[in-house]
Amino acid sequence: MPLTSPRRSALVDQVIAQLRNQITSGEWPVGSRIPTEPELVELLGVARNTVREAVRALAHNGLLDIRQGSGTYVLATSELAGVMHRRFAGADPRHVAELRSTLESSGARLAAERRTDRDMAQLDALLARREEAWASGDAGLFVAADVALHMAVVAASHNEVLVELYADLGDLVAEWLRTDVGTVLEPSAHLDHARLIEAIRRGDGDAAAAEAAGYPYACLGGGRPEPRT
Repeated sequence: MPLTSPRRSALVDQVIAQLRNQITSGEWPVGSRIPTEPELVELLGVARNTVREAVRALAHNGLLDIRQGSGTYVLATSELAGVMHRRFAGADPRHVAELRSTLESSGARLAAERRTDRDMAQLDALLARREEAWASGDAGLFVAADVALHMAVVAASHNEVLVELYADLGDLVAEWLRTDVGTVLEPSAHLDHARLIEAIRRGDGDAAAAEAAGYPYACLGGGRPEPRT
């Protein structure tokens, strides 16, 4: 005999689907606090227990973080991203940098081979937005613009598997960058990305890959690791 009636299960699933859509669409960005339980009850027109069950399910899947006394916050944009966040949140930053370097370098090389005119227009716009964010002095705005540019570079690879994998890692990367950059933009935090975009534009895969490979290590405050002999 089921613990809950099919009707109730279906209602909870519908609420989960609506809340998940708010997250995956970007309506509730990573790091933001979602509406309170009473607010969700009013917005959705369902019982408090239904809302609570849906929120707990999304927290269990890694999309939400329930903080007692503070509220519930968006932790990741997909279940896989949530798993990756929990698994690697405490990882050595250099190991995260190595993974980023591998994915971003591969993405940039493919982007140089496959980019379209539309891709280049998007990259140019995001590069300009990144520079504007830096000039504004707003660290949060700069991190968001930086992540968006790197996402667009990988997206220009037109490799759906690589794009999805990098997107799921993106939430962790953004959190790591927010911690690394801090609240004040220091000159050392600014890395010129114009050479990367130009390498992609002229179809130079080797140059694009080399540029992209070095950024994650530079964010750590040092150069690329010395090759082992």
